[in-house]
Amino acid sequence: MPLPPTEEFYRIQKLPPYVFAVINDLRDQMRASGVDVIDMGMGNPDGASPDRVVQKLIETAPDPRNHRYSVSRGIADLRKAIVNRYRKQYDVALDPETECIVTMGAKDALAHLLYAILAPGDATIAANPAYPLHHYGAVLAEGDARMLPMRDAASFLAALKDHFRTAAKKPKVILISFPHNPTTICVDMQFMQEIVDLAREYGCYIIHDFAYAELGFDGYRPPSILQVEGAKDYAVEIYSMTKSYNMAGWRVGYLLGNRKLVAALTRIKSYLDYGMFQPIQLAAVTALTECDEAPGEICALYQKRRDWLVEGLEQAGWPVEPPKATMFLWARIPEPFQQMGSLEFTKMLMREARVALSPGMGFGPYGEGCVRFSLIEDEARTREATSRIGEVLQRSPVKPHLAEVHV
Repeated sequence: MPLPPTEEFYRIQKLPPYVFAVINDLRDQMRASGVDVIDMGMGNPDGASPDRVVQKLIETAPDPRNHRYSVSRGIADLRKAIVNRYRKQYDVALDPETECIVTMGAKDALAHLLYAILAPGDATIAANPAYPLHHYGAVLAEGDARMLPMRDAASFLAALKDHFRTAAKKPKVILISFPHNPTTICVDMQFMQEIVDLAREYGCYIIHDFAYAELGFDGYRPPSILQVEGAKDYAVEIYSMTKSYNMAGWRVGYLLGNRKLVAALTRIKSYLDYGMFQPIQLAAVTALTECDEAPGEICALYQKRRDWLVEGLEQAGWPVEPPKATMFLWARIPEPFQQMGSLEFTKMLMREARVALSPGMGFGPYGEGCVRFSLIEDEARTREATSRIGEVLQRSPVKPHLAEVHV
């Protein structure tokens, strides 16, 4: 009897080893042996979802009518609720029938949209470091995934314009995400206007991953690209309830904007799923219509955590630049430890400080030399983490001489 093929699977070969798994495995081993590890690696919100949302789920889950298949593009009431929120929040008018689709989180929206619209060899261009799917979503879709360094917004925009001027084959898709993960870089409406102008000049699409839409600090309000006049001719935006409403495990996201892209995602999802459990969708409607205060309260807590972390790292001898948005802090590795690289540095902090961080190299080649903190611990644990880190830095054979962070 013949055995199954022995060669590696075609698409799996395109994916590199998951760098974060090295840190996660080490963390799990240490915890299994009784070591208290403070995990500030994964951006996994620790807060509870709004009470009214949970109660709506409990209320609707027993109803047998909600146990049947739903619809892959989301129930009408949920699409209407997110469209109404966009009108209220950003003064953007959207048609819930043709310019909005519900997805199982932001990953579902991005990965399946790229799969739907890219032909083999079609180019996407995105920033790096970046959330890994921004690169590998295009790779898995057989696209030509190009990257530009994200040192700051201005240099990225200049490099993007230069690429379009000089590339023999122009990108089909510009993939951006602001506020940016992992660097926390923020942009204004003028930046968004220039991205739309670029798409208009060269005839390409824009995908804006807006996962941190509600998490702007010190009065900063992240702009929606759909606020730019004419943006819907070229752009879609991905909005997620994960960070804004502490609903990570619920997996509720949306793709909004350009009708052709929304239709493409709608069609391909009709072959892939029947939508999410209907009580989850009904609970999401409650979040969008009855919990207006939740995003602001969640944002205020992340800002406090940012301040505790920045203060603690300063006291530890590691000055960092406070982020203006997101639930992260992106920091350059202290100079005496730069030669270790981000993976070995994070492994050292895990073993010696018992603190887990995300190595910058996990976000792509331009992330090397940095680490990412997630703002997912309370004040006591955050201060304990920075105290432990400070002890490790002071024990170094060479006392750190640290400069301000430059992303």
